[in-house]
Amino acid sequence: MERETRKALIAAYKERKVVAGLYAVECLATGDHWAGQAADLSTIWNRLDFTLRQGLHRHAGLQAAWRAHGPDAFRLKILETIDEDTPAFAADRLLRERLVHWCAELKAKRL
Repeated sequence: MERETRKALIAAYKERKVVAGLYAVECLATGDHWAGQAADLSTIWNRLDFTLRQGLHRHAGLQAAWRAHGPDAFRLKILETIDEDTPAFAADRLLRERLVHWCAELKAKRL
């Protein structure tokens, strides 16, 4: 890859919009849900997929379901996003409060 192309790609990555919010992982085979919050929703599936494929996810129930049903049985759902203008302290509180709501709504386990 050319040096200038690489520099342009790095600059574009650094300038991209980061969207925080809430997500759920659904097991299509069982209907089970796991819900969590992320500072960057655009990267959360890559992180989850990597840790689950490596057998390293900290939530034993999600890891066991992944092993039992395989990666094709899972999908990521974005539940809510937080406005980028929300101050960090308010966004953290809002994410925690809304995560409680979504766990109850979906009968989801918290990630």
